[in-house]
Amino acid sequence: MPPDGISLMPHHSILTYEEIYAVAQAAAELGINKVRLTGGEPLVRSGLPGLIQLLARIDAIDDISLTTNGIWLGRYAAELKLAGLQRVNVSLDTLRQDRFESITRCNHNLGDVLAGIEVARSVGLNPVKINMVVMAGINDDELLDFATKTINEGWHVRFIELMPSAGVSTTTAQFVPVSDMRKQLELLGELEPCLPGIGNGPAKYFRLPHATGTVGFITPLSEHFCVHCNRLRLTADGKLRPCLLSDDEIDLKQPLRSGLSSAGLKQLIEEAVARKPLRHHLAEGYMPKDRPMTQVGG
Repeated sequence: MPPDGISLMPHHSILTYEEIYAVAQAAAELGINKVRLTGGEPLVRSGLPGLIQLLARIDAIDDISLTTNGIWLGRYAAELKLAGLQRVNVSLDTLRQDRFESITRCNHNLGDVLAGIEVARSVGLNPVKINMVVMAGINDDELLDFATKTINEGWHVRFIELMPSAGVSTTTAQFVPVSDMRKQLELLGELEPCLPGIGNGPAKYFRLPHATGTVGFITPLSEHFCVHCNRLRLTADGKLRPCLLSDDEIDLKQPLRSGLSSAGLKQLIEEAVARKPLRHHLAEGYMPKDRPMTQVGG
């Protein structure tokens, strides 16, 4: 989060659940079959289980997942599961309370996140995947702690390379390539390649000796996976982005509120697919400028 916080949008500026459902329905009729709810933090929006119920009615959608910081996960996990949510990813960059407060810029209890992970597992939101962005000098000394949890507690941990982001102070010195992460993890034993249990995202998965959980690596910089990207991002205020790491976006909110037909909506979605770039350009120093990642979603 930016040190000075974020500017909040008025409620009428963001899509209603019915509008999100209309976009998802049109996308499903074009062949999209997976939906992920992300943020910001999706669990702070009132009535979220109602949106999941709407999405679960779309026959062509066979996977509904959610990315969360986990603070409210324990409170809502059972209700979300009952509504039709199938699995969750939890963004968690440290297992230490002081670092947790520093990284997240909030004074919440890390224990609430850890408890939420266990509640989510117990109600069947599996696999619960833990996303850790590795940063040199900040949390890279916890790599083995996270990896050990895949052995002792069956966690599914994905280690993610740090990406530069508008509005957030990051330095080249904080970047840790996956190749360096793997060298550290080899202290725990050989990493055996394995297939993901569920999902078709960008991570490459491995298993440590005697582990029931998995280790995943996501390499947006050192080995970008743009050629395999099949995702579109719908922002809270109704912009459809062909690429997370580009400023290009197509407005859906105003056309929807002006009475756009389902056929017209599909045409805009197809236009977004056609405008997907070949790759991002972070390595050349370019980063999206129009929105910080807190607006686009993690």
